[in-house]
Amino acid sequence: MADDIVKVQVTGLREFTRALKRFDADLPKAVRIALNEATDVVIDYAAPRVPSRTGRARASLKARSTRTEARVRGGGARAAYYGWLDFGGQGRIAGRPPARPFLREGRYLWKALRERRVVFSEKLSDALEQVGRDAGMRVQ
Repeated sequence: MADDIVKVQVTGLREFTRALKRFDADLPKAVRIALNEATDVVIDYAAPRVPSRTGRARASLKARSTRTEARVRGGGARAAYYGWLDFGGQGRIAGRPPARPFLREGRYLWKALRERRVVFSEKLSDALEQVGRDAGMRVQ
């Protein structure tokens, strides 16, 4: 029984994903899903704060994580103006829409991450621990 135990020490997300691959090649997909769940904390905080006429800019906020990075995307073909809403700057054509003060730190997504960092970290940690448990690891 003791011979079946494999000890794996993980120090980062890449190492965690590699360790999961040793157990099952499909397990790293669960990491991506866990990252998407954690980014929902940021999206849920930012979306109601994004100005809305049609709702496209708000709806464009999506989790787009990989196995090694948690990502949130805003904008796209249906809300190409999202960057202007969040960061400001000149409009597409000078004066149309009117210039919006440029804020390097952004108004919505980065602010949401700053405000919800602790909750995001806790949710991410819990989700990754659950992935490890589901893989049969004893997580400490």
